[in-house]
Amino acid sequence: MTSPLFILLQAPAQGAGGNSMLIWLILIFVVMWLLMIRPQQKQAKKEREFRAGLKKGDRVSFSGGIYGKVHEVAEHTVDVEISNGVVVTVEKSMVQPLPQQQAETKK
Repeated sequence: MTSPLFILLQAPAQGAGGNSMLIWLILIFVVMWLLMIRPQQKQAKKEREFRAGLKKGDRVSFSGGIYGKVHEVAEHTVDVEISNGVVVTVEKSMVQPLPQQQAETKK
């Protein structure tokens, strides 16, 4: 008894069958790139640009949901004032634009 998987894995009897399978594999890869990888790269680029453009006075949120105002920007960290006189230092990768700002940039 032969399994369906064994039948699918057998080499095609005609020479053109291998070329069409290669074309389908390439097509699938291109579609995956367009639908998944490219949008992620665009989003990552926007985040890098946002973090590179941080300046004193910008309103931001943390990935944990805390809101604040940028007090000082260093190379890898950001000092954020979360309340009057309360300044915390966080890593730049944890800082995000406010949800309203994200909605405006998507339009």
